[in-house]
Amino acid sequence: MTTEAVTGALPMVVPATGLPARVRVHEVGPRDGLQNEKATVPTEVKAEFIRRLADAGLTTIEATSFVHPKWVPQLADAEQLFPLVDDLPVDLPVLVPNERGLERALALGASRVAVFASATESFAKANLNRTVDEALAVFEPVVARAKEAGAHVRGYLSMCFGDPWEGPVPVHQVVRVCRALLGMGCDELSLGDTIGVATPGQVLELLAALGEAGVPADVLGVHFHDTYGQALANTLAALQHGVTTVDASAGGLGGCPYAKSATGNLATEDLVWMLRGLGIDTGIDLGRLVATSEWMAARLGRPSPSRTLRALSHKEQ
Repeated sequence: MTTEAVTGALPMVVPATGLPARVRVHEVGPRDGLQNEKATVPTEVKAEFIRRLADAGLTTIEATSFVHPKWVPQLADAEQLFPLVDDLPVDLPVLVPNERGLERALALGASRVAVFASATESFAKANLNRTVDEALAVFEPVVARAKEAGAHVRGYLSMCFGDPWEGPVPVHQVVRVCRALLGMGCDELSLGDTIGVATPGQVLELLAALGEAGVPADVLGVHFHDTYGQALANTLAALQHGVTTVDASAGGLGGCPYAKSATGNLATEDLVWMLRGLGIDTGIDLGRLVATSEWMAARLGRPSPSRTLRALSHKEQ
């Protein structure tokens, strides 16, 4: 796939009112995308994946997680991987589940870290083996220490729209945990639709409730899974509400090892195609991105679920 193949007249650029001029894509493929892979991906392949994503214009690439290897074996090579990519002129956030994980990350020079909370008790128990409030108590010193070290802190919040055990998630529950994360010092929040059940009305309702609770759109990102094909529609709703940070995964890679109904993330290619058509700048070269995702799909031995990638690859055949 060449860059020229996707720099023609399509998609037509037809801007819509009420949308941001630029969106920052928070690429999660190397961490969230690969964490659920059963076969171990070699460290060198992960590093090359990150380098190719940076070359395609991604400026925020979530590199890995400093979680205990027994919980997420795929990311056991964090110490080996990070030094292979830390020379890149991009932001490389990493997940830190606790103070030990933070220490490991800071020792390698990480300057952007993320903690991972839950809006529901069931998922907090499954993913963190704690209650929601117990998990927040664990994160408080992590965030404080990270801020002392001058690091930027992102707070992930899972199960914002639906939970496989509890069903619908009350909006006030999500708002409470968001305010707690911001209160302890998180610089930004990522609202996760972990099992992909959200619809645009839900997204707008939650964002409105957060605004009323004093949580502005400019500290929010959205993280949609495409289980029911709603990720792009939900993203557009969030953009209409003023959100300018969108999580996506190259090639649509990803799932969640602790929520079996969670399928792939929103594909970065599909997101960029939509944003490009709306005249919204991302700084991403779609041709290079498609080539990178094709390259990674070949390493994993299966085709990508990204519709845009399949369409553009088909054109090249």
